[in-house]
Amino acid sequence: MQFIDRVEINVKAGDGGDGLIAFRREKYVPAGGPSGGNGGKGGSVVLQATERLQTLLDFRYKHTFRADDGKRGGPSNKTGANGKDRLLEVPCGTVITNAETGEWVGDLTEPEQQLTIAQGGKGGLGNQHFLSNKNRAPDYALPGLPGEEGKFCLELKLLADVGIIGLPNAGKSTFISVVSSARPKIADYPFTTLVPNLGVVRKPTGDGTVFADIPGLIEGAADGIGLGHDFLRHIERTRVLLHLIDCTQDDPLEAYHTIASELVAYGKGLEHRPQAIGLNKIDALSPDIDIDAIADRLQEETGYPVLKLSAVTQQGLQEVIQKVWDILDRQPTSFLSNV
Repeated sequence: MQFIDRVEINVKAGDGGDGLIAFRREKYVPAGGPSGGNGGKGGSVVLQATERLQTLLDFRYKHTFRADDGKRGGPSNKTGANGKDRLLEVPCGTVITNAETGEWVGDLTEPEQQLTIAQGGKGGLGNQHFLSNKNRAPDYALPGLPGEEGKFCLELKLLADVGIIGLPNAGKSTFISVVSSARPKIADYPFTTLVPNLGVVRKPTGDGTVFADIPGLIEGAADGIGLGHDFLRHIERTRVLLHLIDCTQDDPLEAYHTIASELVAYGKGLEHRPQAIGLNKIDALSPDIDIDAIADRLQEETGYPVLKLSAVTQQGLQEVIQKVWDILDRQPTSFLSNV
């Protein structure tokens, strides 16, 4: 399955049906009068969030969507049928903006939540509507109004409580595969993870916490370098960031500052998001390296809790998860509702 998280679509709501000009022609009704009905309303284009979809792949090759037009009014004061709405399903977490102006239109985060992005045109009035004491036989009607149309950008931002960030090969995919049922591709070369992976970590109470494994960021990611730029948006909604660092590399502190700089460059308040730092791969650490000193210095510089772990041997995993849960419990659940 391809992971498509940004598309542009063109939509056109249905036009309203025309009003009808008609007069009663009945044998025993000498003064028939006007009887043209109103036109039906045009169908609207409506987006609906669903948990059934995880990407915007359905919009990759089809970009134009149109709702049905309303029907023309009928004789005997009959209103024309309304046009059928065009319902488009999108994943939960889809943000909708006007592709031409950049204006925010809406955000679909809950299953079955709907948003009308193009309103159908009103039906025209038939000539029976214009009957009056001064005009007993109106011979005119109004045409239906055109439906709205426009170009919209659909952007998927994953809904996860915890975003796992770090340089390539920091062990993010291994971590999420061990603590959840997610099964991402894992290998010993950079950029193994090409799409975000979601995994649910269960608490002892049975509640689930959604973790998102974000593809490895590199220096310049916020400016479009590497893979991370495309996926930084997916940590905008996370409540806590878990920053994994490969402690076997030459300078773990520099690795932290590289990612921290990208969060600042990207903006959207990511640099202020609560964090926990995990020094990963302690099972492969050289005996002459003082991991405690590295952890103390990193905690002193950042002010964030620093924990030591090995995703491969599962050493220290429970401590890391518990720390993340502790931070989550102190965070509001709705402060990211408009992100």
